[in-house]
Amino acid sequence: MQQRSRQTVRRGSSSARRVLKKKAGIALAVTATAAVLGSASSASAWTGGPYGGPVVTDVRTAASFDFAAGEIPENITANPDGSVTLSMLGSCAVCQRTHGPELMRMDASGNRTVLATGQVGEAISGNARGSDGTVYYALWAPGNADRNGVYKLLADGTPQRVAALPADSGPNGLAVDPTGRTLYIADSLKGIIWSAPASGGPVTPWLTDAALAPVPTEALPIGANGLRFHNGALWISNFNKGTLLRVPVTATGTAGAIRQVAGGLPNIDDLSFLTPFSDVVFAAQNGSSSNNGPDRVVVIYPNGTYKPVLTSTDGLASPSATAVRGDRLYITDGGVPEPHDPKLQTARINFAALLAHAAH
Repeated sequence: MQQRSRQTVRRGSSSARRVLKKKAGIALAVTATAAVLGSASSASAWTGGPYGGPVVTDVRTAASFDFAAGEIPENITANPDGSVTLSMLGSCAVCQRTHGPELMRMDASGNRTVLATGQVGEAISGNARGSDGTVYYALWAPGNADRNGVYKLLADGTPQRVAALPADSGPNGLAVDPTGRTLYIADSLKGIIWSAPASGGPVTPWLTDAALAPVPTEALPIGANGLRFHNGALWISNFNKGTLLRVPVTATGTAGAIRQVAGGLPNIDDLSFLTPFSDVVFAAQNGSSSNNGPDRVVVIYPNGTYKPVLTSTDGLASPSATAVRGDRLYITDGGVPEPHDPKLQTARINFAALLAHAAH
C-alpha cells in the first residue's frame, strides 16, 4: 500500500514536472516574442498559431474603389475606433488629371465619408492623426503657393492650412510628434524634411540631405516619401534610392545623425510599425507605379534584414502604404497598371511566424 502510494507520488511529481516544463517553455516563447517585437505588449497581441509558415495570412479585399473616378488610394491611417482615414489621389503621375483628390474616412462597417477635397491637378498625399485626434493631410498643389502645404480639419470639419510650402515643393509623407505640437513633412522633390507648428505657423527646413533627394533620371523622381515619428526618431523612406532611414530627434528638437536601416528596396513607399514600441516595420514597395521593381509588402527587422510577406500574387497592385492595428495589417493599392484595381486590402499578422523568421 505504501509502495503504491510512493509510486503514485512519483508519477504525480513527474506529471507536475512535465506541466511545469511545458508552462516554462510557453513562458520562454512569449518572452522571446516580446524581445524580438519590442515589448511585452507586442506578445500579448499573439493569439496563437504555428511557428514558421507565412508571416501574413488571410489576405482579402476590404474595399474596392473606382479608378476612373480618381479613387486612387495613396495613404492610410488606422484610427482607434476601427475606422481608417484614406488619401485618394484623384489623379497620378501616369494618369489623366481629370479628377480632384479626396480625403476619406471609412468606418469598420465600410461606410464612407468624404472629409475634404482638392482641385483637379492636385493630390492629397500623406495623412496623419494627432494625439488629440486632429486629422492632418498634405495637399500637393504643383506650382500653387496659395494652396500647397499641410491642412488640418477643424472641429466643424472645415479644412485650414497650417503649413504653407513653396510652389515647387512636393509634400508627401506626414508625421506628428507625440506631443501633437510639431508637424513633419517629407518633400519628395526637394529632398527636405520640413517642420512646422501643428497649430499653424512658418515652415522650417528641419533636415536637408542627399540621402533624402530624388534621383533625377528616374521615371518618377521621388525622394523622401514615407514618414513616421516613432520611438524618438523620424523614419523616412526614399522611393528612388530604395532606402529606409532613421533620424533621431534630439532633446532640442534638431535632427541627429542619419542612419540607414535597410537598403535595396526599390520604390519603397510608406511604412508602419508593428506596435508603438517595436522597431519591426511593414513597408510597401510600389513597383508598378513606375515599372521599376516588384509590387511587394516587406517586413523589415531592426537589424536591417527584410522578407517579402505579400506580392502581386496576393493581389497587390501599386501598394503605396501600410497600417497596423493589433494583429491586422492594412494595405492601400493604387491600381495603376491595367486592369486598374484600386482597393484596400487587409490581412492577419502571424506573430509566431514573425518571431521564427526573425531568428533565421
